[in-house]
Amino acid sequence: MKIESGIDLIEVSRIERAVKRWPNKFIDRIFTEGEIEYVKNKKMKYEHLAARFATKEAVLKAFGQGTRRYVRWKDVEVSKLVSGKPSVKIHGFIKKLKKTNGIKDISISMAHTKYYAVASCVLIKEKL
Repeated sequence: MKIESGIDLIEVSRIERAVKRWPNKFIDRIFTEGEIEYVKNKKMKYEHLAARFATKEAVLKAFGQGTRRYVRWKDVEVSKLVSGKPSVKIHGFIKKLKKTNGIKDISISMAHTKYYAVASCVLIKEKL
């Protein structure tokens, strides 16, 4: 078994500024409908958005992709299990990479404060 990982830390204020500068354009480009719906009624909206943004970055880093042209932000979608644990759904090019690279599981963790959001991603591969 082989493990790949990615991590990201972001200032909440960066996400807040982007949302205020380009309200619909930024949110619609980065976040899925499910993510937008989840955050819509939260008191700490920007903190939750920042945590999801950091998670997307951590997943892309774990896959070794960064933000290349053929990877869309919405290819990584943060959701929650019934237990409340965060999970990730993948789409598009990242989904193809998962299959091609023999990745059998993706585990994420995320946290935020008033000022920062952090996320980590661990990919577990079937073979070395």
